[in-house]
Amino acid sequence: MLPETIKKFVARLFSGARTGPQRLPVEKHGIDRRQVSRHAIKVCEVLRQHGYEAYVVGGAVRDLIVGLQPKDFDVATNATPEQVKPLFRRARIIGRRFRLVHVVFGPEIIETSTFRAPSSNGSEHTDEHGRILRDNEYGTHEEDAARRDFTLNALYYDPLTEEVIDFHNGVADLKKRVVRMIGDPERRYREDPVRMLRAVRFAAKLSAEIEPATLAPIRRLAPLIENVPASRLFDETLKLLTCGHAMDCLRKLREVGLHQDLMPLLDVVFNVSEGEHFVDLALARTDIRVRAGKPVSPSFLFAALLWKLVYQRWQSLVAQGGHPTQTLLDAADSVLDEQSSKMAIQRRFIADIREIWFMQSRFERVNARAIWRMLEQPRFRAAVDFLQLRAEAHEVDSVMAQWWMDLANAAPEDRIPMVEAYQAAQRGERPASAVKKRRRRRPRRKPVSSGENIPQPSNE
Repeated sequence: MLPETIKKFVARLFSGARTGPQRLPVEKHGIDRRQVSRHAIKVCEVLRQHGYEAYVVGGAVRDLIVGLQPKDFDVATNATPEQVKPLFRRARIIGRRFRLVHVVFGPEIIETSTFRAPSSNGSEHTDEHGRILRDNEYGTHEEDAARRDFTLNALYYDPLTEEVIDFHNGVADLKKRVVRMIGDPERRYREDPVRMLRAVRFAAKLSAEIEPATLAPIRRLAPLIENVPASRLFDETLKLLTCGHAMDCLRKLREVGLHQDLMPLLDVVFNVSEGEHFVDLALARTDIRVRAGKPVSPSFLFAALLWKLVYQRWQSLVAQGGHPTQTLLDAADSVLDEQSSKMAIQRRFIADIREIWFMQSRFERVNARAIWRMLEQPRFRAAVDFLQLRAEAHEVDSVMAQWWMDLANAAPEDRIPMVEAYQAAQRGERPASAVKKRRRRRPRRKPVSSGENIPQPSNE
């Protein structure tokens, strides 16, 4: 066995490097063309008809190979944005750091980018940490593959020939569930620190291992995350939480030391009583929705992540004699002031988070008029879902939480008797709709005694 292994190694050593990419047929990659967006195929066809190269690229190819349904489809081409735009009726050029084209087909957008080259002549603009700020140097197909982050993302699907073009053994790494950086990991992380978060996300999503050389610099370079713009950091955080394996992502972030600069509250939340359990329940529900293709509310996600901090302070203030509603407001404001900037939560979501939290105290102490007002609130359903989550965590009575869920799901005409019944139950009475009218009984017929004369039919 050992001599055979040595022979194979020596043969590879003297055979020289393989020239050109692997072109893998359907039998090797397993992508079903019917699963590819017809609009992405259309973009490739139009570009080919005008003499350009064009391929479906990146995450869509990766997901299709492992049997997942991609969220979106991107195309890479050797045509420049100015050459792509006139070929489509609805297309626009976007981007500052990277100029690309959005080709619009109704609700679907096919992001179309030009092959790019690594800037060996130092033409890219970087900050003092090595992060690329602007780089628009176009290149060849091979250069574009070398410029991508991980081998499993440097895959190009040709919908016309149904081949996958693989420059860096990405299909092999994907089959072995290995996340491997292309090029020097430290340099690539410095160019774009978000790649560290992407490595964690891909490892969790694909049940993969981060290759040792790719993993090694992450803990040391984790502080570079602070240099990433807040809006981009928020987007990447959402991707971590909505990849279908959110809890695995959070645990991996803690394991490699990335959470300190991305979500420093994790240590605090997980150390709070039942904190990790509550987050686990919330993210498990999120994963189920993601895998079923249902939308996920960012407001709900962050409300769940921060809730145990709010709940702990709220209960402490109530124990000191504070009013339940006002103390909840105070606890929520203090936590949001501390954590919103650290987690880069956008302002438009903060208002929704507050509303979801503030309604929690009202669920337990409410009259009929307040119930109707709550039903009109735009975040009522999200707040009810949150109440169900709290019931599952044994924070509130599950019967009460189910009543609110039944009310949220009920048709408008069915809500009136439900609210009446709720009011009556609060007063210890039977609701008016439940009181049955007494049924009027018929008078009993007097039985015929045996001594009475019964008329006989006439024989006439």
